[in-house]
Amino acid sequence: MRTLLAVDGGNSKTDLALVAEDGTVLATTRTGPFLPQSAGVEAAVDVVDRAARDLLNDGPADVLAAYLAGADFPSEEEALRAEFLLRGCAKEVTVANDVFAVLRAGTSRSWGVAVVCGAGINAVGVGPSGETARFPALGRRSGDWGGGEELADWVLWHAARMEDGRGPSTALAELVAGHFGTATVEEVVLSLHFGDLSPARLHELVPGLFTVAAGGDPVAREVVARQAEEVAVMARVCLHRLGLLGVDAEVVLGGSVLTAKDPYMHGLIEAAIGASAPRARVVVGTLPPVAGAALAGLDLLHADESAYTRVRERFRRSE
Repeated sequence: MRTLLAVDGGNSKTDLALVAEDGTVLATTRTGPFLPQSAGVEAAVDVVDRAARDLLNDGPADVLAAYLAGADFPSEEEALRAEFLLRGCAKEVTVANDVFAVLRAGTSRSWGVAVVCGAGINAVGVGPSGETARFPALGRRSGDWGGGEELADWVLWHAARMEDGRGPSTALAELVAGHFGTATVEEVVLSLHFGDLSPARLHELVPGLFTVAAGGDPVAREVVARQAEEVAVMARVCLHRLGLLGVDAEVVLGGSVLTAKDPYMHGLIEAAIGASAPRARVVVGTLPPVAGAALAGLDLLHADESAYTRVRERFRRSE
């Protein structure tokens, strides 16, 4: 029986799954982050290759379906694919951005749109005939707005301005000082400036932002509404590019900010998408992205429908 090696390579961790053609998950493992843009292509592929060797006891897999952070452009995908082929862990290799795995994991079919909002934000779309829509997703310089890092910066910005009198009253100031155990927001700002507080910890403020917004704070609600609009805009543009605005397409929401399914933001997203794509259905992803990589690998093997069901059930149980 043929096998596939599914890989979801992220900035914080990499998940692998060895899957048989009938959908049986033979083995899984987790290893370190996949960072081709900072570590280089060879070093990034080393991370996957070492973990793959532990799973591939009977020789190379027939297919490697690798969905990877940092595979943002065709040239990057091709460089990664060539490196994986050199390692010989699979006879056939496909490489794509990790957002495509979120899409494949969340849809009931092989096409649709996905918006991922975790530390940053990105979106992709796949049409029924395989055509794609995507964004550079390079942050603010490529027109992006949102994600946990951006939201946390806005929380701190509004909190600082409220405290020194430049901005309106908001409970976000209390959130910031309370979370980091300081008397003032300014202390938090100075701790960041002098290196006593890691900027990575600001992401911890995001759940509190949604709590404050749920309490009716107008400043917090404005930030959350802006994020909802950005999610909806990316989804609408993908649907438009693929000619799917009038089709019953699925829009999958992934990433920690969206899978939390905050009622206020989720309602805004559904309303905004529905206004221009009334037949679209918003779906919050529940399966891990590595399941999407496995399903995409089954596509390449032209597997039976029962195999897809088996993979979904296996990863649904593990959640």
